[in-house]
Amino acid sequence: MTPKQIRYDKSGPKVVEALKRRHFDAYYYPTGKEGVQKLLELIPGTDVVSWGGSESLQTLGIQDTLKKEGYQVIDRDTAKSPEERMEMMRKALFCDTFLMSSNAISEDGQLFNIDGNGNRVAAMCYGPKSVIVIAGMNKVVKSLEDAVSRARNMAAPTNMQRFAGIKTPCASNGNCADCVSPDCGCAYLVATRISRPAGKIKVILIGEDIGM
Repeated sequence: MTPKQIRYDKSGPKVVEALKRRHFDAYYYPTGKEGVQKLLELIPGTDVVSWGGSESLQTLGIQDTLKKEGYQVIDRDTAKSPEERMEMMRKALFCDTFLMSSNAISEDGQLFNIDGNGNRVAAMCYGPKSVIVIAGMNKVVKSLEDAVSRARNMAAPTNMQRFAGIKTPCASNGNCADCVSPDCGCAYLVATRISRPAGKIKVILIGEDIGM
């Protein structure tokens, strides 16, 4: 076991307790495999499931696993046109369980997320019956201020590299310039300090470096 893994295993449960104090349902698992198994246990077989764009979900193979397990899903990537894709994103806001990661999580149990279209943060705030956040411990930082910095200066610029033709400073040089470009991926900045109602948002922390 590496020193980083030891640190994650010691600090992860403490972050879980901080999240619980803020009325999130929260769990810590050392491995992604264990975390995915817990995620599946949290989703009733009758639920309609959708998700926001997330490297963490893709890395863990969650979308493919859900389809193999026979869940009814709303997958915008199956859309045949931009119009159909947008309509599927709207329908996702009324699904039973919405899946996402978080750009950053503070040690005192607050989530911070940046969004270009707003669909991820909209689902977290209101709409789906349940929201499950799965995130690697690499996204945990000391304070909410550090969470904002991580999201804006690390997660967002890295995320913009995934898309071709994006015209933002961070897409060209990797650094946030607090831009107001039409392509800006930081249109919506949302801090989630408690889960309301209690337990609606469930957080699964993984003791691995997953996602951006």
